[in-house]
Amino acid sequence: MSTQNFDVVGLTCGHCASAVTEELSALEGVTAVTVDLVAGGTSSVTVETARELSPAEVTAALDEAGDYSLAP
Repeated sequence: MSTQNFDVVGLTCGHCASAVTEELSALEGVTAVTVDLVAGGTSSVTVETARELSPAEVTAALDEAGDYSLAP
């Protein structure tokens, strides 16, 4: 089991957090997703997974969820 943390920009509300949670949860091996929402700022997203997720996988899931991206 692995825990990865990602800084995500673009989340503004609970609906945004739900969309990101849903898309990341759909990735193979993901067992839990927690979003610490900072509306209009940089939110912290913690993913528990059976395998390491690549930045490309996370970016694709964020794109699918909406207009969200990994913080630079």
